Amino acid sequence: MQERHINRRQYFEEQAATSRKYYLKETDYFVKLKSDIRVLEVGCGEGGNLLPFAEAGCQVTGIDLDSTRILQANSFFKEHGVSGTFICGDFLEAEQPVAESRCYDIVLVHDVIEHISQADKPKFLLQIRHFMRTDGIAFFGFPAWQMPFGGHQQIAKGFASRLPFIHLLPENLYARLLRISGESERCVSELLCIKHTQVTIELFERLCAETRMLVARRTLWFVNPHYEQKFGLLPRRLWKWLAALAYARNYFTTSAFYLLKSLS
Repeated sequence: MQERHINRRQYFEEQAATSRKYYLKETDYFVKLKSDIRVLEVGCGEGGNLLPFAEAGCQVTGIDLDSTRILQANSFFKEHGVSGTFICGDFLEAEQPVAESRCYDIVLVHDVIEHISQADKPKFLLQIRHFMRTDGIAFFGFPAWQMPFGGHQQIAKGFASRLPFIHLLPENLYARLLRISGESERCVSELLCIKHTQVTIELFERLCAETRMLVARRTLWFVNPHYEQKFGLLPRRLWKWLAALAYARNYFTTSAFYLLKSLS
């Protein structure tokens, strides 16, 4: 397991740096940031992705299942001298806004959709739609399942954390390898859960079509923008010819960025 997964302050600052340099640039294609812009992040963790939006004067709200992360978000925001609203709860069960004024101009969903069960993914996207303003956007980011570490095995503590593509093994072999690596049953269970909730580019775009979400912009990354903070690597987009190859592109897409609009 990498130090950043333990040191949440470091993780917060790294997320904020990536968001400041890349996520703001993405959302700027459709929404110009100003004081009346409302931003919601689903699965906000300790709030690093939201910090640059708050610094830009936006009204930011985050929701997460983990109460510890919510406490950290409030603490880190206070240290940075900016305000934000953080809610501990299940977004799928969240009460939908009753008025357009309570909806959001930008909804951030980064590294979340791959953790949602296959059965709940359509419901999840529909719930996102209910929280978006009529002219709002949703920004999704996720690793394609077949990419080298698409199974999130980097969260493991043993040698398995450094092995690419092992999440593509049959489930019983994958679990056995994780246990040989010395992983706890909790970690094994979490990684097998991600194997069940996997998301590919094709699956995500099919879900968008089924839930009437328009793909307004798509960027497939060969080198994930967050790797600049994690490893000092310069981000690089996937070559256009490879990005056009269905299924094969999943093996090379370390992160997929989508800007979605709601179809009437």
